Amino acid sequence: MDNPIRIGISTCLLGEKVRYDGGHAHAHHVTALLADRVEFHPVCPEVGCGMGIPREPVRLVGTPESCRLVGRESGADWTGRMTAWAQNALDELADAGLCGFIFKAKSPSSGMTRIKVYPENGGQSVSHAGVGLFARLFMERFPLLPVEDEGRLHDIGLRANFLERVFVQHRWNSVFMAEKTMKGLINFHTSHKMLLRSHDIPTYRKMGSLVAGGKTMPRDELFDHYGRLLAQAMAHKPTARKNADVLMHAMGYFKAMLTADEKQECLEIIENYKKEMIPLIVPITLMNHYVRKYGVHYLKDQCYLAPHPLELKLRNHA
Repeated sequence: MDNPIRIGISTCLLGEKVRYDGGHAHAHHVTALLADRVEFHPVCPEVGCGMGIPREPVRLVGTPESCRLVGRESGADWTGRMTAWAQNALDELADAGLCGFIFKAKSPSSGMTRIKVYPENGGQSVSHAGVGLFARLFMERFPLLPVEDEGRLHDIGLRANFLERVFVQHRWNSVFMAEKTMKGLINFHTSHKMLLRSHDIPTYRKMGSLVAGGKTMPRDELFDHYGRLLAQAMAHKPTARKNADVLMHAMGYFKAMLTADEKQECLEIIENYKKEMIPLIVPITLMNHYVRKYGVHYLKDQCYLAPHPLELKLRNHA
């Protein structure tokens, strides 16, 4: 695909010195992995809404459902200014073609989960159920986009699922932003069938029914509905059991072509993966070998067998 993969990211995670203390929070485990493969779109809501560098740190005050962004010492209320700035910023981000966003963990402006919210009366009953002010506005505006924070991305499983969703979103953006045709939708759905099955079979079936009856729906409604189901399906994490089922399904396409030894080898490797004794890359590599050896054209087009660059090593961990 010619259009770049754009990911929004909290500016400090790129090593820029924009934090309240004049420092940064460079997320090397994110930037080193993706620097050559994505185009980062940095956003610092605190600087954006007019806070200086360095600056008084801020915190959320109130309740998780209704809170304000205020200075820790002065009590200066930044809620209105950040909300007003965010409306313009989100309009610009809507035109940026983002495929996801990586937030700064624990930030009262950019944290996406478990942010401290202090009571209005200064009591001790601090809640950890808050969402950063900008992060909340972003997720409300773009509920279908994959989002994570850099802390959670240390987990290889969460990282793999997030980036798989990003690459799927990129491919979907390419279809959605081009002329919306039934052919384009059918091709996209067909090539993603096995990948969708590895995430959420019930939603995958709904998507198949939607595409099958797509000619009876207004085109914009069809694409919007499919996009919502796509995000819903991809939000479910794959498991070893779900992947093993997909691998067995893929094996069915060339099962009759395999020798007895090849068939036994294939079954053993899938079973060992299912027991989490080997990483997913092992059966996937074997599947790709048989696909090329036996010329199974349907499987050659399945994104499941190569959903993202091999160099990311997202399937290399048991």
